[in-house]
Amino acid sequence: MGSPPRTAARLLVRVAACSALAFGTAAHADTLQEALAKAYRSNPTVQAARADLRAVDANVAINEADERPNVAATGTYIEFLRQSSNAFTAPDRAFNGGLELSVPIYQGGSVRNSIRAAKERVQAGRADLRGTESTIFNQVVAAYMDVIRDSAVVRLNRQNVDALGINLQSTRDRFEIGILTRTDVAQSGSRLALAQSDLLTAQSNLIASRERYIQLVGEAPTDLQPPPPLPNLPDSPQAAVEVALSENPDLLAARERSQAAQYDIRVAGVSRLPTLEVYTSGAYQNFFGTLGGVNSALIQQAETTAQAGARLRVPIFQGGRPAALERQAQARASSQLENEIAIERDVIAQVRASYASWIAARQVIDASTTAVDAAELSLEGVRAENTVGNRTVLDILDAEREFLNAQVQLVTARRNAYVAGFSLLAAMGKAEAEDLALDVGPLYDPIAGYDRVTGNWWDWASDDDPVAQSTRTVDTPAQDARIPEQPVLTPQ
Repeated sequence: MGSPPRTAARLLVRVAACSALAFGTAAHADTLQEALAKAYRSNPTVQAARADLRAVDANVAINEADERPNVAATGTYIEFLRQSSNAFTAPDRAFNGGLELSVPIYQGGSVRNSIRAAKERVQAGRADLRGTESTIFNQVVAAYMDVIRDSAVVRLNRQNVDALGINLQSTRDRFEIGILTRTDVAQSGSRLALAQSDLLTAQSNLIASRERYIQLVGEAPTDLQPPPPLPNLPDSPQAAVEVALSENPDLLAARERSQAAQYDIRVAGVSRLPTLEVYTSGAYQNFFGTLGGVNSALIQQAETTAQAGARLRVPIFQGGRPAALERQAQARASSQLENEIAIERDVIAQVRASYASWIAARQVIDASTTAVDAAELSLEGVRAENTVGNRTVLDILDAEREFLNAQVQLVTARRNAYVAGFSLLAAMGKAEAEDLALDVGPLYDPIAGYDRVTGNWWDWASDDDPVAQSTRTVDTPAQDARIPEQPVLTPQ
């Protein structure tokens, strides 16, 4: 299957017609699109990645400055505290000032290749930013689905505790009238205690999931709605791999760095070549009337000079430094090439594993749905048979346990299927800000930041002091495991 079209922007816009869970309506509800938009705007990892890219952008301007004219001024004031006894015209004090303009003409290609390498690393930095955003989106989706899953598990376990509580009371009543034995009461009490323990564990997991959600999104989850369907998923692992090899941001970044390393080899090699620059300079000198001693009136006390010329530097011998630098650059380039292949392997493995997980989770959903239906029917049958004495209390307890386990497995499978599907799209490079149609206004534009700093010749141009853009969560209250009391979630 080819690359999914950009119409995948509907990924988080469409309203899910059906979901793994049925939810009630609340005054306010969060959607997956809203959660991703909040993370895009305020997640500190994303904001830090954007700042890192701006730092990489600056390397281009830094290298461009090496091919531009350079102007420097010098000034020196001197007080001669002790003069030679034979220096009859030595001054008591002097001021020397100079101004020089130099223009590089030829630098062996060092600057040109340094700029090319810097530009390649800018492209790698942009891919890194895409990869960071995609990773955070993937984590947000997992956290979002974890909250939904764990809320459902808490609700199911709470329902189970309530049912077992009623069952225990019924067992006690029947024991009082001699229908059941003390063993039946003990078995019912044991299952209730285990169910209460499972509920506590489920509540702890829900609290952890909600805190993880806050860590990524910056706000507490509120009545999370079912996620929309994932569109344009591939129909085979090979189709997914083909898209990933051309779109995965981590792999694209590795390729750009490999190319930049090739330019670094050229930069290292040109240190053997001559350099040429033209220059002009002027100087001013003033002895403040102290030059010449008693004859100072007859001597010019201030003078100006000017000169222009060219400087040629031809390296003859540098102790093997150029060769060492070139070998070092070659070794680093070799490392980048191997790293590119390692990342390519990782991407292929990740895509294939995500595809397999997605397929397996969908199959588990089908099996778990069948299991839930069968376990529910079995529970009804066991209860009916118990009324005529063909089943024991333990049989009912076992059937209830199987029904609960099947429900939890179904909820978990639906969570796993969605997360695996989104992870597959992320590995393919198809779950980024442009694909998700996030309601955040204009997306962050790395090109605008690059254009702002490159080509700037002014030494005193600077930005405002940095201010944190991400939101803090220190004022967010600690989460609990409370959920709506009404049974608003039922596995389908």
